[in-house]
Amino acid sequence: MTIPSAAIPSTPAVAPATGQGNTSAPTGTPRGRRSLGPVGLVLAGGISVQFGGALAVTLMPRAGALGVVTLRLLVAAIVLLVVCRPRLRGHSRADWTTVVVFGLAMAGMNGLFYQSVARIPLGTAVTLEVLGPLALSVLASRRAVNFLWAGLALAGVVLLGGGGFDSLDPLGVAFALGAGVMWAAYIVFSARTGRRFPQADGLALAMGVAALVFLPLGIAESGTKLLEPTTLALGAAVAVLSSVLPYTLELLALRRLPASTFAILMSLEPAIAAAAGFLILSQALTLTESAAIALVIAASMGAVRTQVGRGRAKTLPGQSA
Repeated sequence: MTIPSAAIPSTPAVAPATGQGNTSAPTGTPRGRRSLGPVGLVLAGGISVQFGGALAVTLMPRAGALGVVTLRLLVAAIVLLVVCRPRLRGHSRADWTTVVVFGLAMAGMNGLFYQSVARIPLGTAVTLEVLGPLALSVLASRRAVNFLWAGLALAGVVLLGGGGFDSLDPLGVAFALGAGVMWAAYIVFSARTGRRFPQADGLALAMGVAALVFLPLGIAESGTKLLEPTTLALGAAVAVLSSVLPYTLELLALRRLPASTFAILMSLEPAIAAAAGFLILSQALTLTESAAIALVIAASMGAVRTQVGRGRAKTLPGQSA
């Protein structure tokens, strides 16, 4: 899971729990050239996340959905805690409450999403999940045009389900929508954590919380299977591809890339997920399903552009937001 694709605020974007606002690139460089590198980083991060998700699906017969989530969160938490070495003292009760809720949101988002992809195609699951950030964007905005984007997304969802989701596992759809709700919560508390903790300290601590929450669930479902060398190796690969690598790439990109450009690129996640599902899992999409995903992506991009336009309108010439 990555930064919100549709809930871009009118204030500078915040990297995952880092507090690093970034809406401008270094001056003195042509715009196209200065954006090329960061754009590549964002796309690489998105590809890493979705192909990591596809790899996780192949691991589920060995470890189960809860076991895969446990391995992903645990390995990612260990790596981030070792690298970041966050300070544990000197934080207020409000700081710890924020980071704990952030960790719970992260755990819920990952758990529900992996339960979903165990039942429905990866591209479909990501498309349904992205409705959470899109809904947050619509609700946070007072502009009527955002309801147009919401309607476009709804049309995509109806098209995706063929009018009744008869071809999809209803429980898988429910899990994907639930993951979208948790993604919206993740967005809110990621920003709050980023304001309270320096660098990636908050992310590392929240990942630790998420791993501790899921550890009993993974042990209950998979037991000693989690300790098998092949399972451990694949779980570590999922953690690196789905958490460690994309978080790092996105952090680097957000230091040089406008927040609006970043959010628009993230709107391509459903398409990347569909490609990963096709290449690794042989999950081919019909023409109707492809059109549905395109509608949701268009709605997400439209919502981002609307939020960015709203932010610029509030900023007078010669002033900074």
